[in-house]
Amino acid sequence: MKVVIIPEPVLQPDITKEDMDIRWKVLQDLPEVDELVIHHFDGYPSNEMLHPVIGDADAAIGIWVNGNNINEDFLSQHPNLKYVATLGHGFGEFDIDMTRKKNMVITNTIYGAQTIAEYAWALLMEICHHVERHSENVKKIDWDHATLKDYETFGEVLTPQIELYGKTCGIFGLGAIGFAFAKMAQGFGMRVISYSRHKKTGPKYDFIEQVDFDTFLKESDVISIHAPLTPSTENTFDAEAFAKMKDGVILINTARGGLIVEEALADALRSGKVYGAGLDVMRDEPPKKDNPLFHLNNTSITAHIAWLTRASRLRAIDIAIENFKAYLNGTPTSVIN
Repeated sequence: MKVVIIPEPVLQPDITKEDMDIRWKVLQDLPEVDELVIHHFDGYPSNEMLHPVIGDADAAIGIWVNGNNINEDFLSQHPNLKYVATLGHGFGEFDIDMTRKKNMVITNTIYGAQTIAEYAWALLMEICHHVERHSENVKKIDWDHATLKDYETFGEVLTPQIELYGKTCGIFGLGAIGFAFAKMAQGFGMRVISYSRHKKTGPKYDFIEQVDFDTFLKESDVISIHAPLTPSTENTFDAEAFAKMKDGVILINTARGGLIVEEALADALRSGKVYGAGLDVMRDEPPKKDNPLFHLNNTSITAHIAWLTRASRLRAIDIAIENFKAYLNGTPTSVIN
């Protein structure tokens, strides 16, 4: 069996290609693996770049799973390919029936629920407290030569300080990441409600009130988005949805930018309907120059980096390897087709 690994690009200072390759090379010890190819790209490859790398492989780990590559045209060039794994939680719409007819197994890698939930919580804390802004306000003064005016400004509060205890946290999408975020909200003494495509069952969900979408919008003080982007979820948060929300709601999105109509969010931020938005994802990445959200001072925007801790990167490799072993053993896990 030939296995091709396409690692995620190195995007951070505390991990190297060598760190990742050491993990991946354990696949060489599997008796089923005759050839292991690890190919690093600088950035994310196009289909044209992937074709010569995948070639006659039986398994490809690290491909983005969506309709642009998991389709008849792409797969016809790789007739041996029976196992494909994306190295992330998310995936796009693709022809599931077609992959089943080809006896393929497609999996995702559930590695970063805690990491991404922690980052979403960091965005929420930024909006509630603006710690860095207050820190810089103290550090900008030369305290060795401080004036009376400097001393009078010590303790100055530049933004409202928002307490979350007792407020209602609404979670849109109660998968692994949404559930991790829900537990954090519970720990802060918040009431937790959620809206998800499918009702979750089991005792671990007992602290979460699963409600209809209108109730979710009307009762949430904080909304955190953790759902995949699909035709049914795209543009969920539009002008109509914002109109139903509480005045002064806080919105967090670490899922996909396409779930929000950005012009509608900008209007809601300008009017005060939305107090602040913490966004790690945008509809267009990199964003277009005319995006209205960049001209507002009540947004915190980062560049889709919620998943980028060293721990989560290495954990993703370990889990992807275990998923592949499960496939070889005839008991595949994290199957999405």
